[in-house]
Amino acid sequence: MKLVALDLDGTLFNHESRISRRNLDTIKKATELGIAVVISTGRPLNGLPFDQIKGSGIRYAITANGSAIYEIETGKCLREEAMEEDLFVPIVEYLLTKDIHMDAFIGGNGYSPMQCVKNGERLVVPEALKHYILNTRKRVDDLPQFIRDNHLKVQKMTLNFYPDENGVFKDRAEVKNYLESNPNVTSVCGGYNNLEFTRAGVNKGVALRALAEILSIDPAETMAIGDTENDLAIIKAAGIGVAMGNATPAVREQADYVTDDNESDGVATAMEHFIPAAIL
Repeated sequence: MKLVALDLDGTLFNHESRISRRNLDTIKKATELGIAVVISTGRPLNGLPFDQIKGSGIRYAITANGSAIYEIETGKCLREEAMEEDLFVPIVEYLLTKDIHMDAFIGGNGYSPMQCVKNGERLVVPEALKHYILNTRKRVDDLPQFIRDNHLKVQKMTLNFYPDENGVFKDRAEVKNYLESNPNVTSVCGGYNNLEFTRAGVNKGVALRALAEILSIDPAETMAIGDTENDLAIIKAAGIGVAMGNATPAVREQADYVTDDNESDGVATAMEHFIPAAIL
């Protein structure tokens, strides 16, 4: 095993968005053995837990569902596959007519329309995740105009929905159909009934193979661990695909191995199983 890719939310993180000591110790042991342990997340670069992974030996991150690969220490973008403004702006103009919270990931940062703040406060997600969503975004008054004025490319957009009085997530079904009807984007769920979309053909699996090539590693000597739909592609692309114990049924079905859940150090359990030398 030469490369291990780890999802964050629902995988390396527990429900408080913290990384356990056992997980960190196992990661550090693996990197000391020369194994490249990398982050593979739907989050943008600035959403990484820099304080928690400091000293762990993690050097690279696949971010925004595979739209961008970064060298963590320098912030250098090694590869980016983003949506051009002509593709993105008409979509976001449609989305702004819906009752949702949205984030656009641009250059490793998250941007969100001011009008979405009230919807963010209504989200039914773990408090740590809600705090992250509400407090790490750069708020803009007019997102489409901001994109146009600055000629920006968008790595990914995340859409979060809140339930109505009947428990039905407002506008989600319509938005899902809208995104799936557009051949120029790829849409998936990243957990908690959200929707995430990137440029068509972009996913964590493609990014894993690209990073493996950059590092001169055979994809057959890679492992990926995840829990939701946005991890399916990387679990299929890796030499060994691992589903968390809390993973969705679809992810568990595609995985080569099912480990413990994210509250029980599932990452460490899987790494110790496939990399015995990483056992402390």
